Amino acid sequence: MLKVLVCVSGGGTNLQAIIDSIKDGRIRNAEIVRVISNNKNAYALERAKENGIAGTCICPKDYGSRDEFHRAFLDALREAAPDLIVLAGFLVVLPEEMIKEYKNRIINIHPSLIPSFCGTGFYGLKVHEKALERGVKITGATVHFVDEGTDTGPIIAQKPVQVKEDDTPETLQKRVMEEAEWIILPQAIDWIANGMIEVKEGRCRFLS
Repeated sequence: MLKVLVCVSGGGTNLQAIIDSIKDGRIRNAEIVRVISNNKNAYALERAKENGIAGTCICPKDYGSRDEFHRAFLDALREAAPDLIVLAGFLVVLPEEMIKEYKNRIINIHPSLIPSFCGTGFYGLKVHEKALERGVKITGATVHFVDEGTDTGPIIAQKPVQVKEDDTPETLQKRVMEEAEWIILPQAIDWIANGMIEVKEGRCRFLS
């Protein structure tokens, strides 16, 4: 059974998609052992509570320095001993030590088709605002492993979503979540939980 830890900063809609997918069997051989948020008011923590999942808030403001926050964050991760860490809208720059310690065991969902509209400063509504400014006809979402860069790790899955003429950043964000994020994030977790992919030479490879 794959032990999954989910990190989230906000409402937790992707967390809910994971919870629902475990319940209905779309994610096999996996369980969520803990939810960590950097935001005391994140509704994701309430979602965890409602589903009997341990939830923890580790807020940078509660610590005297970034190093102290990172130590507390790493301590919580080590205590939970996850096999896989899922960043589901987690607006925190990960400490390098964590990325090294959990190499190829951290995945992230990004609301665009990487390499478009990704990297430093591209998160949340900002991604969709830029996509609309550029006038793209197709956007989507990407699940990838996390490395030392920003949105640069090996790509696991992508799903396209059509952009409509009357889209606003908010309507586009909602459709990308519904038509892409909530589908490919659970799918990626299922693949990992069932030994269906490996990372080789910086790329994801599917195992037969």
